[in-house]
Amino acid sequence: MYVAGSRASTRASAEGAVRPTAGRRRAAVAPTVLALGAVSLVTDVSSEMVTAVLPLYLVTGLGLSPLGFGLLDGIYNGFSALVRLAGGHLADRGGGRHKWVAGLGYGVSALCKPLLLVAHSLTPIGLILAADRTGKGLRTAPRDALISLSGTPENRGRAFGVHRAMDTAGALLGPLAAFLILRATVDGYDAVFTVSFCVAVLGVLVLVLFVPGGRRQGAPEGARPTLRAAVGLLRGRDLRRITVCALLLGLATVSDSFVYLLLQRRLGVPDRWFALLPLGTAAAFLLLAVPLGRVADRVGRWAVFLAGHGALLVAYGLLLTSWHGTALPYVVLALHGGFYAATDGVLMAAASEGVPEALRSSGLAVVQTGQALARFACSLLFGAAWTVWGDRAALAGAAGALLACAVFALVVRPEGAVAA
Repeated sequence: MYVAGSRASTRASAEGAVRPTAGRRRAAVAPTVLALGAVSLVTDVSSEMVTAVLPLYLVTGLGLSPLGFGLLDGIYNGFSALVRLAGGHLADRGGGRHKWVAGLGYGVSALCKPLLLVAHSLTPIGLILAADRTGKGLRTAPRDALISLSGTPENRGRAFGVHRAMDTAGALLGPLAAFLILRATVDGYDAVFTVSFCVAVLGVLVLVLFVPGGRRQGAPEGARPTLRAAVGLLRGRDLRRITVCALLLGLATVSDSFVYLLLQRRLGVPDRWFALLPLGTAAAFLLLAVPLGRVADRVGRWAVFLAGHGALLVAYGLLLTSWHGTALPYVVLALHGGFYAATDGVLMAAASEGVPEALRSSGLAVVQTGQALARFACSLLFGAAWTVWGDRAALAGAAGALLACAVFALVVRPEGAVAA
């Protein structure tokens, strides 16, 4: 929500974000954050409609093995890593082009939705998902840079929390829309893909019309926005530790789709109800994103980040037990959503501390790239382990790896992300 401040004048940043004035006791959430949140809300309705039905469509409808699904899921979640640095670099070099680079990414993803209507085998679906994730890779770092630059370091966790809450509202509505479409139509999957495309186009229009474009400014001396300078940011100890920890923890983070498939198999959830499982994750994320963002600003972002991985580890443990109670899916999905609320925006808020404004988009892209590549690898490894040893053995291995990586991240925690 927008918290009104005084009528004191504010100064627009290079990216068109409104910065709070120094005299405010309580910093407002910038209009740029709210506009980007609206874009993400609409876009997530579109993307989560597809994500909610994709696992079932691929495994049940097209008969892919867990290994084949792991390959496609890895592409869907990790391919964007290959272009995130490029997206961040293009936005920084433009000086005020964060909006337009992000818009290009949203547009590419939107154009991929109708192509799913004509793809019915592994290769074309893989190419379409790769193109869709290319769009996500282009837009993510510029969008997060705009959020980061829209306020002060003291309220950055809250700003990311507000954006992620709005984003997750779309993630909550998307699976619900997919569920209703599947129940109301004969060719359910085709209808989902068609409606998803229309909603994605609406998201692009909201970005173009309502997100400030900003004005171009030159980069400060010593912070020229080059790819070499972006990678050189890793010489800073805190950012290097954040990146390494995000990468290692990503290697042990089982993708959402596999979590939902595990729940379905444990509980025997009928296919027609499968699209509702992501709603539990999204609801918990929505409720907790803003409160945990504010907690991170107060007590330290690294503590909240690691607590989120602790919640995920508990969820894995519950899936490995013999408990089959009716509360199991609710508890697991609540922990899953809590994990995202405590880590997604909080990680970007923590990483922003050591990155100069002229390289903000590129610096955040460095962290995102490491995490996305790790999750790509995790999808491949988990799918292969499931195929060879079964789902329980694969999940047990992931839980053990997550525990080890969390202990490592606790030991080498970055000082800048810890409360003073």
